[in-house]
Amino acid sequence: MKLNTYDYLIVGSGLFGAVFAHEATKAGKKCLVIDKRNHAGGNVYCKEMEGINVHQYGAHIFHTNDKEIWDYVNQFAEFNRYTNSPVANYNGELYNLPFNMNTFYRLWGTKTPEEAKKRIEEQIADLHITEPKNLEEQALKLVGTDIYEKLIKHYTEKQWGRKATELPAFIIKRLPVRFTYDNNYFNDKYQGIPVGGYNKIIEGLLEGIEVRLDTDFFANREELSLLADKIVFTGKIDEYYNYQFGELEYRSLQFETEVVDTENYQGNAVINYTDPETPYTRIIEHKHFEFGTQPKTVVTKEYSLQAAKGVEPYYPINDENNTSILKKYQALAKEETNVIFGGRLAEYKYYDMHQVVGSALVKAKRELGTEKDAVVLNEAV
Repeated sequence: MKLNTYDYLIVGSGLFGAVFAHEATKAGKKCLVIDKRNHAGGNVYCKEMEGINVHQYGAHIFHTNDKEIWDYVNQFAEFNRYTNSPVANYNGELYNLPFNMNTFYRLWGTKTPEEAKKRIEEQIADLHITEPKNLEEQALKLVGTDIYEKLIKHYTEKQWGRKATELPAFIIKRLPVRFTYDNNYFNDKYQGIPVGGYNKIIEGLLEGIEVRLDTDFFANREELSLLADKIVFTGKIDEYYNYQFGELEYRSLQFETEVVDTENYQGNAVINYTDPETPYTRIIEHKHFEFGTQPKTVVTKEYSLQAAKGVEPYYPINDENNTSILKKYQALAKEETNVIFGGRLAEYKYYDMHQVVGSALVKAKRELGTEKDAVVLNEAV
């Protein structure tokens, strides 16, 4: 029997849960947000170290072309002008990303777009690939051998834990190739990092809302479910249904973070390691996200690994087998009248932050009957 203390029990205090809770509260609903971690914010949580906002769960750069989403997050924090311009390190050779004229000059010494295009086209023509059978062939067909071997192959294999020839071609449908001297990774109109870290946005979204941390939904599921009329669930959809159709697969991440007694460790926020010998995929130097001038710095080495029980899931593996399993869980979810599933884990989608915010706004407005007042969020779903 429902106790009806709350209108919504929101499982997870990440971006989806926090946005939904904010919108529901504005509409006069009473929400309880719970999170199994000891902090709110999910994977966008920042931990202060040496006066630096450390992205505790990997680099998070907010970017979008959707003005409504951009204006929405700017309610809660001022964003700086950070532009994502990662660098690739291949056995000590440094290359600009995404692939652009600076990359091509470093690879081949080409100085004009025409020279670079000719080099790539010649390499592609020599391969004679018509219908790519796997990720390797798809990438080679798009950018040729040099870019693939140095900047894609080994990095991708470290990310996925499989040979590129064993990965499906659709994972790389297209690759950003620019024939300009432009190191801006994202083409989006709006981009930046919240000044003071992402905690400011989460705190703003959850202001005035009851939040219980260190609270595992599955450890006390029956009692917690009785507290509210409806549940907003942002955890793993297969776990919600007790893995009855099997477990969905995820890639996970492991982080090694340390304080370094130097003002500037690598000169860039993100450097990817694209050679096979380096075990980690990238090094993040957090102070550069906010143009920090602190006397020390904090760096994180990021390793990719297969998610297992007890290991935090990050990236869904959207291959045929997992898609087949997901459809069975989605069929159950459609029958639910008192449960709303949302976010990367509950929807088993590789969402960027702006897409999570957009999805939460769409679902909240649909649920709360305010959908007719909303501007269409093209990027949300």
